[in-house]
Amino acid sequence: MKNRDTGYGPDAKMRTIVNDYSPLILVMGRFGLPLGFGDKSVRDVCRNHNVDEKTFLEVVNFVVKGISNYDSLSLPSLMGYLKQAHEYYLGFNLPNIRRKLIEAIDCSGNNDIAVLIIRFYDEYVAEVKKHMEYENQVVFTYVEQLLQGYLNRNYNISSFAGKHSPIGNKLKELKDIIIRYYPEKNNYLLNAVLLEILFCEQDLTSHCRIEDRLFVPAVKLVEQQLQKSGKIVYADDVQNNETTNERTEELSEREKDILVCITKGKSNKEIAEELCISVNTVTTHRRNISNKLQIHTSAGLVIYAIANKLVNIADIK
Repeated sequence: MKNRDTGYGPDAKMRTIVNDYSPLILVMGRFGLPLGFGDKSVRDVCRNHNVDEKTFLEVVNFVVKGISNYDSLSLPSLMGYLKQAHEYYLGFNLPNIRRKLIEAIDCSGNNDIAVLIIRFYDEYVAEVKKHMEYENQVVFTYVEQLLQGYLNRNYNISSFAGKHSPIGNKLKELKDIIIRYYPEKNNYLLNAVLLEILFCEQDLTSHCRIEDRLFVPAVKLVEQQLQKSGKIVYADDVQNNETTNERTEELSEREKDILVCITKGKSNKEIAEELCISVNTVTTHRRNISNKLQIHTSAGLVIYAIANKLVNIADIK
C-alpha cells in the first residue's frame, strides 16, 4: 500500500506502482526487472530477480514522491542502476532520438536551420557522454574502492558533487529552438520527436536528482563511517605495497595480451581478429581478468596495466 509519508512499501503490488506512474517502467528496466510480473508484490518481484528491494523502493519513492531516504539503500545496487541508466541514454535513447530527428527535418544541406539543429544535438550528446563516462570511470571506481574500505587522499564525493550539474537543460533549449525557428505544418514526425525530447529531458533531470539526493549522501555516509572507524587505509598506499610481480603473475600471457588490447580501446571483435581467437573467447578472458584482479571498470584496468608496466601511457586512447 502507499502511505502519504513513507511512500510505497515492499507489500505494494508492482502493477499498482507502475499504473500509478508509468515512467517507473524505465526504473524497473534499469534494475533488471522484467515485465510480466502478474499480481506479485514489490518484495516478491525483487527477490525473484536478486534485486535489493530497499534500494528499488528508495528510487521509486524518490522519483514519485520526492522522498529521499538513503541510509538503508545498497550502494552497489544503486551504482548498478545508475550504470544501466547511462547505458540506456548513450546506447539507445539519445541515438534513437537523433535518428528520428533526422527523419523529421530536412537535413539535405539546403536548410541551414536543420543542419544547425543536428549540430546542436550532436554537441549536446558529446557533453552527456563525457559527463557519464567521468562518472563511470572516476566516480564509481572511487566508490568501489570506498566499499572495500579504502579512502583516497586526493578525492572524495564532495569533489564530484561540487561540479555535478544537470544535463537535461540543453534538451529543453533544443526543443524551444525547434518550436520557435523550424516552421513546418503538419509534421507529425517532428511533433512525435519533440515529445520524446521532452520526456528525455525530464528523465535526465530525474536521473541527476537521484545522483544528487540519494547517491551522493549515501557515499558521504560511507566516507564518514570509515573516517570514524579510526582504521583509515588509503587506496594509493595499498597499491604501492603490492609489487609488480605479485600482481602480474595472476594473469596468463594470453590474458595480458587481451588486457593490453583493452587499454588501447579495442572492441571485443577487434581483439578477436588481432589475436586470432573467437569473440566468445575474448569475452571469457575479459571476465576472468576482472575476477582475478577484482577490477571491473575500464579505467581501473588501464591504471592496473600502466602501474604494472604492461603498457606505456602514450599508448592509451
